[in-house]
Amino acid sequence: MNQHLRSESLPFIDVAAQRRRLGQSLDEAIARVLAHCQFINGPEVAQLEAALMAFSGARHVVTCASGTDALLMVLMAKGVGRGDAVFCPSFTFCATGEAVALTGATPVFVDVDEMTFNIDATSLRNGIAVAKKQGLKPVAVIPVDLFGQSADHDAIASIASGDGLFVVDDAAQGFGASYKGRRIGTFGLATATSFFPAKPLGCFGDGGAIFTDDPELAATLRSIRVHGQGSDKYDNVRLGLTARLDTMQAAILIEKLKIFEDEIAARNVVAERYARGLGNVVAIPRLAAGCTSIWAQYTIRLPKGTNRDGFAAALKAQGIPTSIYYPKSMHQQTAYRHYPVADGGLPISERLSSDVISLPMHAYLDKATQERIVKAVRGALSS
Repeated sequence: MNQHLRSESLPFIDVAAQRRRLGQSLDEAIARVLAHCQFINGPEVAQLEAALMAFSGARHVVTCASGTDALLMVLMAKGVGRGDAVFCPSFTFCATGEAVALTGATPVFVDVDEMTFNIDATSLRNGIAVAKKQGLKPVAVIPVDLFGQSADHDAIASIASGDGLFVVDDAAQGFGASYKGRRIGTFGLATATSFFPAKPLGCFGDGGAIFTDDPELAATLRSIRVHGQGSDKYDNVRLGLTARLDTMQAAILIEKLKIFEDEIAARNVVAERYARGLGNVVAIPRLAAGCTSIWAQYTIRLPKGTNRDGFAAALKAQGIPTSIYYPKSMHQQTAYRHYPVADGGLPISERLSSDVISLPMHAYLDKATQERIVKAVRGALSS
């Protein structure tokens, strides 16, 4: 029996285990939407926004159709466009820079800190200088709370204030974490997050939200998410999108938010077990002072000279999945390689793209299963 269990493939993120835990409460939430049939802008949307405000401490929450839309909507609301420069870390998912490019503005890619994988303050300053030299107008910076850990928001805010930039925090992977005792969602002009199913707080489809303390911005965002409508739905006062979060996803997220704190605590236990089991054989992720993580991913760096593909194959043969976030940083990708980068290049982003690999991480990863993963990792490295 035990031999049979050892050969079974593990989930990378166990959404099914969470589904079993929520059970009837989730069924009933979905049934309520099916009963009232208000599939767009049903009561659950406002209920979710209120619950997210209470959780984060933000004064306004505007839900939307995806994390990408969340970023794009803020940039649209601020009138970002051609000739503007927006600064993004290169070592991140493409949506961060994509939202900038979609407005017609220029994403300027900067490097990240080697310990936290988050935006590096010195490289940000260098990026601003490059933008000015190229005749671009610096207008905004989008730090990313990568893999679940908060960026250094004080350092970013200081640089942004000095150059007149607004800050949009990309918390697609970090919502639920905190920085110096404050929850993500309360930094900068606005925070954007994603409810993609694999996120720590995910729905059963696409979804996102924007957090802000600015009432005027919140009102503009609510207009943009419905085609730019004004007080009359057929008098559109600006260009907008079809970017609403549907009622069904809101109902699902209301139930998931109720257990989110408990799941964050469980993820931290999993991260601590990995650190104890792997800290002497790989470079494990480290938290900066004052930062917490929700461990959206558990990303390690392999020792120099390790064949990453061979390592992944060795784990796969034992039923253990891995993933690489990200094999190419944004400035290395075909669609983005023509955009500017900070002076000095982005060597840390490039090194990370060559040696990182992520292990299974979720709130339902039990000790015995995790010991199996740790044993496999250590075995693959020793061989």
